[in-house]
Amino acid sequence: MKQIIFVCMALLLSAGSVFAQGGPSITVAENFHDFGEIKEADGKVSHTFVVKNDGNAPLVITRVIASCGCTSPDWTKEPIAPGQTGEVKVTFDPKNRPGPFAKTVSIYSNGKTGSYVVTIRGDVK
Repeated sequence: MKQIIFVCMALLLSAGSVFAQGGPSITVAENFHDFGEIKEADGKVSHTFVVKNDGNAPLVITRVIASCGCTSPDWTKEPIAPGQTGEVKVTFDPKNRPGPFAKTVSIYSNGKTGSYVVTIRGDVK
């Protein structure tokens, strides 16, 4: 009988630690986007990264920081429910920036320690 009680208590403790480790979890379907060749005269280009909450609590994107002033992010401000998606739209301005480029965008949230980094790249003609 004592063994059964011990086993039950061990199972309950391990189950409790699994639930305590839950929470939001951020994933992005693609980590980079290549615009290919773009014409400076055509103006700004944008790409939207889809962010998913693979966790079991609401995901909140707290801030998004671009590596350069030529790149501006816009993102879902409301909490993203478990299993649902949000967006991070990244816009690049090619004005006076001829040649190849690669820019990073850091996504900060309650779903990961540190940032989740996505990259855009291309070649301005």
